[in-house]
Amino acid sequence: MLEKVHVDLPGRAYDVLIGPGLIRSAGAHVAPLLSRKRVAVITDETVGALHLDALRAGLDASGIAMEALSLPPGEATKSWAQLERCVDWLLDQQVERRDVVVALGGGVIGDLVGFAAAILRRGVRFVQIPTSLLAQVDSSVGGKTGINARQGKNLVGAFHQPALVLADTGILGTLRPRDFLAGYGEVVKYGLLGDAAFFAWLEENGPALAKGDEKARIAAVRRSVEMKAEIVMRDETEQGDRALLNLGHTFCHALETATGYSDRLLHGEGVAIGCALAFELSARLGLCPQEEPSRVRAHLRAMGMKTDLSDIEGDLPGAEALLDLMGQDKKVVDGRLRFILARGIGEAFVTSEVPRDTVLDVLRDALAQRQG
Repeated sequence: MLEKVHVDLPGRAYDVLIGPGLIRSAGAHVAPLLSRKRVAVITDETVGALHLDALRAGLDASGIAMEALSLPPGEATKSWAQLERCVDWLLDQQVERRDVVVALGGGVIGDLVGFAAAILRRGVRFVQIPTSLLAQVDSSVGGKTGINARQGKNLVGAFHQPALVLADTGILGTLRPRDFLAGYGEVVKYGLLGDAAFFAWLEENGPALAKGDEKARIAAVRRSVEMKAEIVMRDETEQGDRALLNLGHTFCHALETATGYSDRLLHGEGVAIGCALAFELSARLGLCPQEEPSRVRAHLRAMGMKTDLSDIEGDLPGAEALLDLMGQDKKVVDGRLRFILARGIGEAFVTSEVPRDTVLDVLRDALAQRQG
């Protein structure tokens, strides 16, 4: 049941392996990358408790020694302090440029450890072993690494491609249902941005996928990774097409900042709400029929996901304040916000030609529903 997606970047090509049991067979896949049989693994305490022993056994089967560091779980770990801790520990482990660092965890660990690997000795290789659905379909592929700053999310980082990605779908069953569905927000995004047939497939197969259907999970992860890989190969450093992957993220990042990167709103939940808002904005601008945002919301609701601002607990800033938070986003070019909008499901595009008043109207209406 093992699937492979090849990310063919000149001089930095790598494979993404997808299927169950990859952690337990990790040694066989990692061994060809090693000049000496040892790796440094960084994980978080939650993931480590679940999967570190299996990874150790998988590496040991190929005679690979492993040292591990476990960090606190959560978005707050993507910080200057934890980056310094990672780099300091890797230097203590005498990690050399020809060695391999392993990121075992979700998107937070992948982003942080990838960035540490990028700046350690001006760049050491790293392997992504993403343990959440969100990381398997998004953050582990494409080489974006980084940490959050006081001013916003992912504002400090580097492009540093992994040497290998092992997406073990067998461990997705260890996720809380909420975390799994948050990752599904990124899966839906791929259908919405560029593959209407995939979105239709998700409408039909999403419930089985959520209930643990292994074949459906592998198929969804594979198609998501294929789409991301195709876009990254066209535009590695986000000069053009890669921005399409940010569908829903301009709204999402503002909402994450407003909720303090807390458990009130997980990243994938913000993406799902952001996609719904992006389609609503597209419909208001006459770019797509009103049936499209309705269809997006209907599928998210059918999956039991957060869909609207009214699904976020606690207070939110007003429309003007949320729009100001969007201004800190990396998608600002020459002081103008870039939005990813859509002419329909599977037909996303990037534009800076979005009237401020229309965005404010969408946000005001969405906030008003919270009062209703």
